[in-house]
Amino acid sequence: MNHISVLIKPASGLCNIRCKYCFYANVTSMREVRSYGKMTRQITEAMITNIFADLKDGDRLSLAFQGGEPTLAGLPYFQHLTEYVSQQKKRVKVDYAIQTNGILINDRWCRFLKEHNFLVGLSIDGHPIYHDLNRVDPRGRGTFHKVIETKRMFEKFQIPFNILCVLTNPLAKEAKKIYRFLREENIEYLQLIPCLPDLDKEEKESTSYALTPQRFASFYQQLFKLWLADLRQGRYTSIKLFDDILNLLVNQQITACGLMGNCRIQYVIEADGSVYPCDFYVLDEWRLGNITEKTLKQIFNSLKRDPFLCSRSELPHKCGTCPFKKMCGGGCKRMSDVMYVDEQQEFCGYQHFLEKFIPNVNEITHLLGGTSQ
Repeated sequence: MNHISVLIKPASGLCNIRCKYCFYANVTSMREVRSYGKMTRQITEAMITNIFADLKDGDRLSLAFQGGEPTLAGLPYFQHLTEYVSQQKKRVKVDYAIQTNGILINDRWCRFLKEHNFLVGLSIDGHPIYHDLNRVDPRGRGTFHKVIETKRMFEKFQIPFNILCVLTNPLAKEAKKIYRFLREENIEYLQLIPCLPDLDKEEKESTSYALTPQRFASFYQQLFKLWLADLRQGRYTSIKLFDDILNLLVNQQITACGLMGNCRIQYVIEADGSVYPCDFYVLDEWRLGNITEKTLKQIFNSLKRDPFLCSRSELPHKCGTCPFKKMCGGGCKRMSDVMYVDEQQEFCGYQHFLEKFIPNVNEITHLLGGTSQ
């Protein structure tokens, strides 16, 4: 069985809020065309047709939607896309997912998401104060209250969702507050994304938002202590990084790109149909082709993919003596400055965390019934 995963940006970099640390706003500012607007019906149909061209009966297809803010493409866009997918002749299992800031979600959206079994990622920055500090509307007003209303709607409609939290350097000081928020809101699935420095910053110049390896390590050590204490009491919360490490060590499964230092091609499709290898590098120089002109298999065979996969610089000297080198390989190259080896080449945040996490793996797997969740 073949399984293809595609990340679609139906509204390009358009967004209805102004997150102060937005990495995609930085990415789009470096392109010749900053925004490709909203994906047209013609491009949508050509995209689905060419994606299905590489599939066979019994295959599986995952379509995820991101932005910018993908709901700005409009509910009719998604209704048309899912209807067009259902008209394809091949018997393919299709899974849908969407990452949203939640601002536009209403009853109509919820009924649609429920009908088509969407898995929803809802962006909440772990604590009301920090969320409203950085995730603001065009007038500079915090959006936490509206996003919590959206969470309540997902619960009402029984729509499966997880919380995506951008871990900024200031927020990483608040592991206890974030974990308390998880408990109070009965959040079962949490993914934390390290806040990144801008791609065009010189000499690793950072901002006050960008995470550091030291802060990464201290945050995850505190979070892990709280999480493990709860697990010992029979309460399990899915935290993406913990799940990824357990899947790697216990099940020998790689469940996150870059987890072992190797890039994997991600099919990222912008609103004009352009295809890129990674969501972090949706840049003109890495454009592989256009989905309206070729299938994904044809685009994957582009000569540009190999330079991207091999573009990592030499690993820091500290990696040479690391006991976890084989299971890390230097990690994701885009995350190198925020969670791995620091500028002084003396400290690795991920190594520091693994030293605390790995000795507990046997106990964790026992508590989880012998396997990761």
